[in-house]
Amino acid sequence: MITVTDLSLNYSGTPLFSHVDLQFDRGNCYGIIGANGAGKSTFLKILSGELESTSGEVHILPNTRMSVLKQNQNAYDAYNVMDTVIMGNQRLYEISKEKEALYAKDEMTDEDGMLACQLEEEFAELGGWEAESDASRILQGLGIGTQLHYNDMATLDARLKVKVLLAQALFGSPDLLMMDEPTNNLDIDAVNWLEDFLLDFEGTVIVVSHDRHFLNTVCTHIVDIDYNKIKMYVGNYDFWYESSQLVQQLIKNQNKRNEEKIKELQDFISRFSANKSKSKQATARRKLLDKLTVEEMPASSRRYPWVGFSPDREVGKDILFVTDVSKTIDGVKVLDKVSFIVEHGDKIAFVGDNENAHTALFKILSGELEPDEGTVKWGQTATFSYFPKDNTAFFEGCDDNLVEWLRQFSPDPQEQFLRGFLGRMLFSGDEVYRPVKVLSGGEKVRCMLSKMMMSGANVLMLDQPTNHLDLESIAALNKGLEAVKCNILVASHDHQLVQTVCNRVFDFTAEGKLIDRKMTYDEYLDSQKPQA
Repeated sequence: MITVTDLSLNYSGTPLFSHVDLQFDRGNCYGIIGANGAGKSTFLKILSGELESTSGEVHILPNTRMSVLKQNQNAYDAYNVMDTVIMGNQRLYEISKEKEALYAKDEMTDEDGMLACQLEEEFAELGGWEAESDASRILQGLGIGTQLHYNDMATLDARLKVKVLLAQALFGSPDLLMMDEPTNNLDIDAVNWLEDFLLDFEGTVIVVSHDRHFLNTVCTHIVDIDYNKIKMYVGNYDFWYESSQLVQQLIKNQNKRNEEKIKELQDFISRFSANKSKSKQATARRKLLDKLTVEEMPASSRRYPWVGFSPDREVGKDILFVTDVSKTIDGVKVLDKVSFIVEHGDKIAFVGDNENAHTALFKILSGELEPDEGTVKWGQTATFSYFPKDNTAFFEGCDDNLVEWLRQFSPDPQEQFLRGFLGRMLFSGDEVYRPVKVLSGGEKVRCMLSKMMMSGANVLMLDQPTNHLDLESIAALNKGLEAVKCNILVASHDHQLVQTVCNRVFDFTAEGKLIDRKMTYDEYLDSQKPQA
């Protein structure tokens, strides 16, 4: 389907990647991974023809229909939802409009009639008669009801626009499908539907994603961008990760054996080089030493932060009691008579599409927001640390550097202590003196995690903590939350994190009601499937 030959891309003389040779075949799904800045989206743009490489070529088989997930949410505001989706097959859309123009004429010439026949034939070949029903099926699968299918795009909110653009990319059975972060802002039902769609898709899929569960479910191959190289591996993300960790460990072990051998040789040479009776043996070992080099570890662009939470004290029996809490925001009731008790060992996932309910409840539990009615009571031994969905207030208008910023939350003001926490979050050297106002979204999240780690809290509340994080940081956070022995309340789109961390599920309905289930996330999803 696609052949990449000796591809290279340089920025200001510095190679982003070079000498790339890859083959993408029909029927496979390729997940592109790499550290932030490695060039994942850039590589996808080169494959789609949006960007030119410095050298090399990308060859796509003739007559291949390529579909690319668009990123500009407002590009189709002048059209309705149905037309926007059908534009995913541009030729089909053009034919339908040509037909409409012809049939709208008061009188048709013979030439018009001939053209209409040709258009009707091509229209049928492209599946035009089923186009609206196919588009409707995709839209409904992604959670957009039929009542919206002929609404103007300009009337939709951003999350719905994202879904329509995804439907556009999927429409019309393309031969080649390219998507950059297709699961962003999708609810779990839409993600599950997309996974099923791609598993049945017969063409070639190339996708960039930070969603590990999604990559594990749909991918047959992983395309890894690292060391300024791009290499392809058979298998899903977990298979690639486990394999790469094994290879790294093997290299470390081999290096250790080499280093031990070199030390032995160096000691021998030092002791006996001056001894005439040993001189020949020392010379032989010096020659061996010259040939034996410690294999350098690859200077991987990947950097894994270390996330670890250590409660100052174990929480007692009474932790948190919420009784009949209700809240209306901007005229919409987001919480309606919500009641629950948090018990020892509970790690609770907030799920469902009502994210306003998640955030409102977190704010109420943290004291940032007052409920309209109902009560919240924390146990005497419970101490919480809160990760808000929007951290703007912690950084906006702040001229502090990272050390100064973190010091305000620290029990120890010493810079060495603060740098220890920042170092775990990959801020080292002079980076700790950068002003926090210039940090990226992902860097701000890592600062917030540093703040949480030094809190010593025995209840962690996290509202969408994986937003803006790369795969490496998500994996580190996942590991840290799995390991900590305290209570957790977390809302996240990351399926793997929620499944591996949580043992209880809070599902908030659109009306603000709470459905409480003491089970894992996968068990909960299974319980929601229609019974045969």
